[in-house]
Amino acid sequence: MTSYQDKPWLAQLNDAQRAPVQPPPSTLHAFRAAVRGAPDRTALAYFDGRLSYAETDALSDGIAAHLAGRGFRPGDRAAVMLQNTPHFVLALLGVWKAGGVAVPVNPMYKSGELRHILDDAEATAVICADHTWDGWLRATAAATPSVRIALTTSEWELQTRDDARVLRGERPSPGSRDGADDLLTVARTAGKPRGVPDEPEPTADDVALISYTSGTSGTPKGATNTHGNVIYNAERQRIGHALPEGATYFALAPLFHITGMVCELATCLANAGTLVLAYRFEAGVVLDAFLEHRPAYTVGPSTAYMALMAHPDVTRDHFASFALMSSGGAPVPPALIEKFRTGLGPYLHNGYGLTECTAPCASVPPGREAPVDKASGTLAVGVPGPDSVVRIIDENGRDLPFGEPGEIAVSGPHVVPGYWRRPDATAEGFPGGELRTGDIGFMDPDGWLYVVDRKKDMINASGFKVWPREVEDVLHTHPAVREAAVVGVPDAYRGESVKAYVSLRAGAPADPAELAAYCKERLAAYKYPRVVEILPELPKTTSGKILRRELRHRA
Repeated sequence: MTSYQDKPWLAQLNDAQRAPVQPPPSTLHAFRAAVRGAPDRTALAYFDGRLSYAETDALSDGIAAHLAGRGFRPGDRAAVMLQNTPHFVLALLGVWKAGGVAVPVNPMYKSGELRHILDDAEATAVICADHTWDGWLRATAAATPSVRIALTTSEWELQTRDDARVLRGERPSPGSRDGADDLLTVARTAGKPRGVPDEPEPTADDVALISYTSGTSGTPKGATNTHGNVIYNAERQRIGHALPEGATYFALAPLFHITGMVCELATCLANAGTLVLAYRFEAGVVLDAFLEHRPAYTVGPSTAYMALMAHPDVTRDHFASFALMSSGGAPVPPALIEKFRTGLGPYLHNGYGLTECTAPCASVPPGREAPVDKASGTLAVGVPGPDSVVRIIDENGRDLPFGEPGEIAVSGPHVVPGYWRRPDATAEGFPGGELRTGDIGFMDPDGWLYVVDRKKDMINASGFKVWPREVEDVLHTHPAVREAAVVGVPDAYRGESVKAYVSLRAGAPADPAELAAYCKERLAAYKYPRVVEILPELPKTTSGKILRRELRHRA
């Protein structure tokens, strides 16, 4: 009898995707190899600005030298709070070259959210935008005892396009900024010769990132992504995608999120490619960049693809250069896949991963299409990699049969060793080194993985289980619906009942009663939403995930 240990998903992979990989110890090693092999190739493209691999190397050397000169030591933590700009990449490489651990932080965070991360990580340094520093971060850093180094930068630098649709604030004067040093000034003046003997050399077991989870239950925890975790998944992506060396990648997902960090940045560097950056997501700006840079690959949340598809100027030509487009970080409704392909051409390759498994732990291989489960209408998120073991387990950790839903458990070289200074949470979340994801899913006998929903999001309506994604997938088939999210709300009779929030496509009217009736025709009586509320936009994280907890609060 076939078991999860037999890895039935291997049959879905080609020979190259199944073959063993031998990645270097770190992404920094891969970057240095790209510098040696293609020093003049563009590493970073930012609007009309370009930095070659040699220039990126020299500037990040300067940042590393400055950090070391200020007493930053191997193993120290640096919070990097920047949007998708070259400054983020330079800061990250500089921290790694100094032997440090990067702590990527969402630039949308407020003082209290950042203070928790700075305190928990005991960050020595902060690297941020000048307007963030001037606005509030200076005071937060001053109140954090461990922080003694600050670097700020302007996103207006390293390009001259000055796209007011995206960039914020006014150009600052260069140089020191009241308690902080200017990132590019020190990068250009504090350089040191490459390869000096005292330059720290990361090992695969060293922590590269402390990536804080979103904190949907309790305070955010820091997942300790090692250099080996990051470069393993990057190398698997590089080989699996089969793009030519030097290919152009577009950073659609934010780099501070593990999806963008690994699937865009680290994979691009592992392939000596060009990474195109456009600050933060704005659909029109992204479409312009697609035409200008003609990227071969990108990955982003389904909400970003919905926004691109809804833009009035979008055409098939915007996507003509792509050899592969992936969706990760948020569920993908099956209807979106078909709408996107029919209207714009590319097939969106679904994927599934978590911060704790360093981004992807299952994906739809290039050239394959994800099946849809006939019983539930759920789209498969892909198949695991050849070195992973994904199991579906019951509450006691025992394997469940193929096709039966349970908790998804993951083990493999991409799974982090645990949470930063949280031994109890590590013991609970990684028994025996296996990640217990908290996601409910099932696997078919061919190895395709299906994610049903989060454990905590299950709705109990009159004793019946309702998984929000099943209702959301039906709503997404309605021609007027752009986005949908379903939550459970208190109900005196049923205990809980289903409520749906939707946003509509431009020029496609629909009323709540119509949408509720549409679901009633397609779902069991206990599943369809008793209440539908239409909003202009659904609340999202910066990485594109819809914030159900905010909708529950609203309800």
